[in-house]
Amino acid sequence: MADILLIDDDDMVRATTRAMLEIGGHQVREANSGFSGIDQFRDTRPDMVITDIVMPDMDGLETIQALFEISEDVRILAISGGGRMLDSATYLSVATRFGAKTVLKKPFLSAELLETVSDILHVE
Repeated sequence: MADILLIDDDDMVRATTRAMLEIGGHQVREANSGFSGIDQFRDTRPDMVITDIVMPDMDGLETIQALFEISEDVRILAISGGGRMLDSATYLSVATRFGAKTVLKKPFLSAELLETVSDILHVE
């Protein structure tokens, strides 16, 4: 299926999301920070990126901006469970303005994730 880069600072979220994507037949690469994700994106050019929004050091919005500086064609799914200051809907709304194709609120179901990934991958 697709080569997907998953960027999230939470080990459990990465493991769970990876398992969902692999069940759907996708190859998954992981990064635990925006910085690491950008390096991996530059080296591997995956079919799409899934990034958390609330992360330390470099948040998901900064990550999205940096990814678009590398490639204007990057397909991004932003995910968020919210943060200390704002709820997930606010973060995700901003993520779409930064260029994320679609957003999902954490926690999400496997079927919801796989359908969203499929939709993003099949948009030309």
